[in-house]
Amino acid sequence: MRAVRDGRRAALAALAVCGVLALSACQGGADGSTPGAPAPSAPATPSTTSSAAAKPSASASKPAPKPTAVATGVKKPTPPAPAATCDHKMPIAPDMLSLRRYTPEGGSHNLIVKHGNWSCGSKDTEGAAFETVGKETFIPIAESAKITATAPILSGVDPKPITLHELISWVTAHPDSGLPFRYHLGADGAIDTLDEIYLSD
Repeated sequence: MRAVRDGRRAALAALAVCGVLALSACQGGADGSTPGAPAPSAPATPSTTSSAAAKPSASASKPAPKPTAVATGVKKPTPPAPAATCDHKMPIAPDMLSLRRYTPEGGSHNLIVKHGNWSCGSKDTEGAAFETVGKETFIPIAESAKITATAPILSGVDPKPITLHELISWVTAHPDSGLPFRYHLGADGAIDTLDEIYLSD
């Protein structure tokens, strides 16, 4: 009888183990995973948006272009024209003088004069300005020199002949007048022709 009871116990124990195993198999997933456990997540893949944001853009890395000095199609400013030059090249005219005074020093007739030329843009015509340069000097004048005069030495604007003594008298009474004259020197170095140039007031 004891052997029978032991056999029944063994059979019941085997049935219990089989029941436990069967119950576990029924509750398990079809893929063998444990019930209630979270499914493994797929590995994260970097999105294209995040990659683009991470890398600096090519346009941002390039330096801005330098502005050009002159835009295309725009003409450069034209430089101003040079100022007009004087109508004479020499500061001293070769045949002009400004009459200052008279002196008989050395036993001869001498005119104290200053040399010069017409001011820039002026000509030896009415209304012109004769500008002197340098120091005063004297030039001898011949007794027989041909002299013509106009106003203010004589009345009127037309040149008229006068004698050397008439000229000396007027210059002595009106020193430093600065009247312009055109002159010519003879072979002896003395003035043989002297013509006053009329200047309007």
